[in-house]
Amino acid sequence: MALPTLYLLRHGETVWNSLGRFQEQLDSPLTPRGVEQADQVAHLLFDALCNDDQLFQMQISPLGRVRETAERIKAKVPLPSVDDDRPVEVTTGNWDGMTRFEIDNKFPGHLDGSNAFDLYFRAPDGESLDDACKRAMSWISDIRHPTIVISHGLFARILRGVFLGLSKHEMLELPVPQDGFYRLDDGRCDLVTGSPSIPAPVQ
Repeated sequence: MALPTLYLLRHGETVWNSLGRFQEQLDSPLTPRGVEQADQVAHLLFDALCNDDQLFQMQISPLGRVRETAERIKAKVPLPSVDDDRPVEVTTGNWDGMTRFEIDNKFPGHLDGSNAFDLYFRAPDGESLDDACKRAMSWISDIRHPTIVISHGLFARILRGVFLGLSKHEMLELPVPQDGFYRLDDGRCDLVTGSPSIPAPVQ
């Protein structure tokens, strides 16, 4: 059965993003840059929907940084939204909110041999990659209507990887921009980015 069209968005940059902290299922507010990114994505999404005659619903992760992003999106694209726990970010358990330096000091040896992608799954009490993939598959399998989903960096990689049938290694290396979004449709995953059509202010 063909899946409905999905627009996959990520929240804008947050304070902890800028500081290199593992946010995961903890939270921090958008930075001024993150607010600009959310507004740009809102305009890009508006432009995309103007050329798409399908009726979309919106689902959002329950975390604050996504809610903050969603409010800015909905100011331009006024669709009702539904919270769903499944697009929430992967948790690293006790590592949530920590930097790599802090993890190395409090949990020596746990990051040895890790890279920038698999380190999130080294936490002793964190979510496993297998469980995160199952969560992504569960969410995708329940989609019945064209959907805009606002999620997170790591989980967005996993969603796209599951959708495209990628290996676990391949999905973790996918890019996760905050100034654009992805259109998933008919087995394709296309990045939507660039300069949106923003009307000039009235003089």
